[in-house]
Amino acid sequence: MTVAQILRQKGHHVHSVRVDTPLMDALKLLAKHRIGAILVLDDDDNIAGVLSERDVARGLPEKGAALLKENVSALMTRDIITASSEMTIAEVMNLMTERRIRHLPVVDNGKLNGMITIGDVVKSKIAQSEHEAEALKAYIATG
Repeated sequence: MTVAQILRQKGHHVHSVRVDTPLMDALKLLAKHRIGAILVLDDDDNIAGVLSERDVARGLPEKGAALLKENVSALMTRDIITASSEMTIAEVMNLMTERRIRHLPVVDNGKLNGMITIGDVVKSKIAQSEHEAEALKAYIATG
């Protein structure tokens, strides 16, 4: 199974904000859509970063309530790791585990194609395992 297959099931829509978006507005979007991260785009629609709940949780002890008056650019993760549609689930699982990433933008030929989460990856891996188990049961039953 590949990232492309996950995106076919999940869709390609990505929630995003601009680098100058007030943090509070971004947090409202996270809550509204019940998501854990949002993509941050620059003025040319290039990926500038990702803002996750984890980024906010790490920033609060340092800046306190004043943090909520900042723009997303003050907190976002800038070192963005991306996946491509051709990557396998195993490759993505390894990447997410090694880099401790839960949200992974999918970029193909320099263009944003979607975003996958660790939940999407685990769900597809479970479905794949269940399919393989059923195929094995059917093979044994006919043999």
